Amino acid sequence: MFGVLIPWIRSSKEHERERALELSSALLHFYLHKLNVNCVVTFHNLGLLIGRLSPRCSDSLASIRQHTLDCIYYLLYIQLRYEGFAPDHKDEQVEKLQTLRSGLLNPDSSVLFHTCFDIAMIIGKRLPPEQLTSLLFITFEGLSDSDANCSRAATVMINSLLKDRGTILLSKVPEIILRVKEQLEETSEEHVRKAAVQTMYILATQHVKAVVSSLLSSPVPYDSDMCTLWGALSSDPPLTSEVLNLLLEKMTGDVPYKECKTSLLSSASSRVATLLPLTATCALREVMSQPKSSPAVQELYPQLFVALLLQVSCMVGVQLPKNLGPTKDRKSQSSRNLDPCSSAVEALHFMLVQGGSEAVALSVAADGGWEKMKKEETHHMGVTSLSSSMVRYSGPKLPDIIKKLQSAQNSAYDSQRVTATAFLAQLLQSSELSDLIFLEPLMDSMTSRLKDSSVTVRMLAIRGLGNIASGHPEKVRKHGSHLLTAMMNAMDDREDPDHIVTQEAMSNMSLLLPHVQEKDLHSLLVHTAIRIRPFFDHEREELRTSSIILFGNLTKFSSGDDGEETLFEQILNGLVTLLLHLQDPKPDVVKACKFALQMCAPSLNNQGLADMFTSHLHPDRGLHYGEFMNNVCKNLLQGYPDMIPRLIQTNISYFKSIWSDLRAAAPLFIGFLVLHMQPDQCRMVDLDQLVTSLMVLLKDPVPSVRIKASETMGRLVKFA
Repeated sequence: MFGVLIPWIRSSKEHERERALELSSALLHFYLHKLNVNCVVTFHNLGLLIGRLSPRCSDSLASIRQHTLDCIYYLLYIQLRYEGFAPDHKDEQVEKLQTLRSGLLNPDSSVLFHTCFDIAMIIGKRLPPEQLTSLLFITFEGLSDSDANCSRAATVMINSLLKDRGTILLSKVPEIILRVKEQLEETSEEHVRKAAVQTMYILATQHVKAVVSSLLSSPVPYDSDMCTLWGALSSDPPLTSEVLNLLLEKMTGDVPYKECKTSLLSSASSRVATLLPLTATCALREVMSQPKSSPAVQELYPQLFVALLLQVSCMVGVQLPKNLGPTKDRKSQSSRNLDPCSSAVEALHFMLVQGGSEAVALSVAADGGWEKMKKEETHHMGVTSLSSSMVRYSGPKLPDIIKKLQSAQNSAYDSQRVTATAFLAQLLQSSELSDLIFLEPLMDSMTSRLKDSSVTVRMLAIRGLGNIASGHPEKVRKHGSHLLTAMMNAMDDREDPDHIVTQEAMSNMSLLLPHVQEKDLHSLLVHTAIRIRPFFDHEREELRTSSIILFGNLTKFSSGDDGEETLFEQILNGLVTLLLHLQDPKPDVVKACKFALQMCAPSLNNQGLADMFTSHLHPDRGLHYGEFMNNVCKNLLQGYPDMIPRLIQTNISYFKSIWSDLRAAAPLFIGFLVLHMQPDQCRMVDLDQLVTSLMVLLKDPVPSVRIKASETMGRLVKFA
């Protein structure tokens, strides 16, 4: 009979609802008074019927509200009769319903909803536990009632029952969440969304682990309804803290990715994100996107910062898993919109904003740091930008972060060690942290990474040690020997095919030299000069530039007696190369050569050369190379006549240079030497070898090279 009545009870027409409820009340009254129970049995339909009827307690018609109260009253007594109570038994809780009649006569919605709450509390106390679920699930359908007041009443009923009896619903949490989500999908009414948020909040206060686990089983990317449900867990700081901790456990409790073969026929593999850490990262993003999460985020700032930063590092270049969950639950969203690394970056961004470091997030964005973090080749640059911004805007938060990142330097994942080392290395550049961090432990952290299996980690560790020159120059003087030895060892790195560690070591040694004690360097001068010499001619511009600048800086230490004796020969050996690279195709290399030659000048004991280098080699001015070299060769022959064979032989070695400008400069150099040589000096030159070499150069495909070779051949005639 009620199956027939329910559509009328929920009719949009008041008179139809009124007649249906009046009839329902009469039916239940009749049933109660004619009920004869011979043995105790279960009234299975109690929850179902109350759930169908109770939302009408706030109907627009007062008569309907009264009839609904009667129905609930009769149903609860029918339940008592089935439990074995006598027909004349009066239950204290059920009788309280009669005292609520006046509240249902009041048209004020706030009074009505308060009365609905009281009714729900009475229902909750009298309802058998096994019927609570069916009552809740049926009442959920009332959320989409055409009468807004009844929909709100359903909300009050649900949340009141959950507060009072929700502790016994642990096993039903997934089903309840599913029903809540279904209601969100069926209607876009704001009060329904608010009701769903409140339901999730209440449920989470009682079964937070079950709620988090159930929500995590939903497919990603999360649709707007799932985002609403996650957002519901952000409003209460203690609860939000618990949720964030649970999500951190889920995100870090499993491997972040797995290596998978790209195909059965290929040996190549790709990294695929592990589902649970991925969904937990997306969930963290949703919770922390809510401003109300701010107190909890600030409480867990160091843990969240480090965990998310390391998660970002592991997600660079990682693909989505094939199975993200049932597609039917994904609505119109496409998994292609989800990028594992971007999700982690967004979560970290929201964490900074809610954690009180919005200035950090904005600074990193302005520097392009967020985008850099997403690419493998620039990831460490983005982390460096983040580190600098943290120093500038959130320095007091760094001590706890530093401790956690130092532990991460021992991670099994190369990417995490890269990230941790990049972040910590940049801190050493700042003098602002002198009161907040222990410099020695950070130096030890960098030193311990110099033998790391990752080339990038070793490079960043060297950069960190070099950064001490900017942040704490006084410490360089104290630890000079240790720092210089580290740089030298890095230059000798045998597992650095692209020389990125060597380049970093050369660049940073140049930064350290102004602050070290000379006694710490003298024993390393010659070895360093010999080690870097091959890089003067390296194909990579950066290596040529760094090595030549370092050579120039080393010559500053040749002023003492020991220095002159140990480095003078190396300066002479490098002189031809530096002069030829004044014609290098890269402007930065040319500048480096000008700098190095000027630094060498005082050690050459040749005033003419020193004056030439000082007056002509301005960093930002052009150079008339032919005129300059003419005068240089004149001074070289006057100052170092015994060097003629070495000068010519070194120039001949550049006849095979990969740069045509240098192939042209070398015979020009020899030509000016020949021009200023005396006949007796000619005997020092192997003319046969020189002519043979020049003959080869006359076949060079570049006209300028052939011309210079031809001119030099012409000058050799005087020695024929």
